[in-house]
Amino acid sequence: MEVRETILHVDMDAFFASVEQRDDPSLRGLPVVVGGAGGRGVVAAASYEARRFGIRSAMPMVQARRRCPDLVIAPHRFEAYRDASRDVMAILRDVTPVVEPLSLDEAFLDVRGAVRLFGDPVTIGHGIRRRVREELDLPISVGVGPTKSIAKLLSARAKPDGLLHWPAEEVTDRLRPLPISDLFGAGPKTVERLTTYGFRTVGQLADTDRRTLQRVVGEATGAHLHALARGEDPRSVTPHEPARSISAERTFDHDLDDPDELHRHLLRLTEKVGRRLRQAEVAGRTVTLKVRFASFETVTRSTTLAEATDRTHDVLIAARGLLDGLRLERVRVRLLGVGVSNLADGDASRQLTLDAPDEAPGSVPWGDRRWEDVDRVADAVADRFGDVGVSFAALLDDDTEDGPWATKRQVRDVAEPSADSDDR
Repeated sequence: MEVRETILHVDMDAFFASVEQRDDPSLRGLPVVVGGAGGRGVVAAASYEARRFGIRSAMPMVQARRRCPDLVIAPHRFEAYRDASRDVMAILRDVTPVVEPLSLDEAFLDVRGAVRLFGDPVTIGHGIRRRVREELDLPISVGVGPTKSIAKLLSARAKPDGLLHWPAEEVTDRLRPLPISDLFGAGPKTVERLTTYGFRTVGQLADTDRRTLQRVVGEATGAHLHALARGEDPRSVTPHEPARSISAERTFDHDLDDPDELHRHLLRLTEKVGRRLRQAEVAGRTVTLKVRFASFETVTRSTTLAEATDRTHDVLIAARGLLDGLRLERVRVRLLGVGVSNLADGDASRQLTLDAPDEAPGSVPWGDRRWEDVDRVADAVADRFGDVGVSFAALLDDDTEDGPWATKRQVRDVAEPSADSDDR
């Protein structure tokens, strides 16, 4: 008999918070959040114990503390989450090479080629959950279905730490009573618009003429939701889609208008981005600066380099030029961010740069290989000693909570882009 439900969606439960509770057993059973502890900090992830108080990701930390005075705030440790993610993805690829990561904490699998080795898809799903629990001591939820949209819907409904499977012949009937917000692809604005027109359930979408839905939410979205409501989703699992960009940003406790302070934070952000590029073994050509002012107006500026790079120095020079080009002149800044996109394999950064761009007098040219040696030593020290780092001399007296000498268990206000999509 042909197995039709060969798509799995695996999703780590409260991933960042679960890693913190695993690495520090004293936190188990406590309401734990990961995020910034400062006045403008936000919750990046919340344990299920914290969620009982109504705490969710993206919630201001001030509000979370009001809801739970005993809340434990753990610092954001991106490297720990990245390492845990790599371990999870390795387990998934032991089952099948057809793995499509969506973020650090979730992925699709197509296991049709693995059933002869490991059993039916439900058995495979239970095996994945068991290995992740036994080998990594982390909870994971799994959805098993005939399409990507159904598998993702089921993993969300299986949380926390469960598995849910719908036989293909029952999908259409089981979808009908569900709220339209459960459909993979129905965002908040789309749901709001559909609700305005009287649509509440998936069954109502399935029974409606496709052209009617297209008039309400647009051609592409209308056709997509009409198909999903009928259990139709032709999208296949696409193995390993490379990251589109690597970035870091910080929301400050108080608005900054001192150019020297902004440049110090720019140094810190470019350090993080450079290290993450090398950890991911990629290099990029486009450097982007993001600045949010006290008025919440946000501007971005970008520049494309002649060659792809993973060197911290190169990213810094480009980002510094973009920041100086804004001529802020004591304008109050709320958030600063740096990103690198247009990514390629890291070997691209090893090409010799023949035509280096103009730089300040006395600076070392971009093509100087000594910057690669500096990065290699800094990475090696950080990997070996964790809490101790090699950093820019300009940051040696940086006593902020995320300065180069901050301990990894120290609570700090680092609001970076989170791959933990865990409102689940």
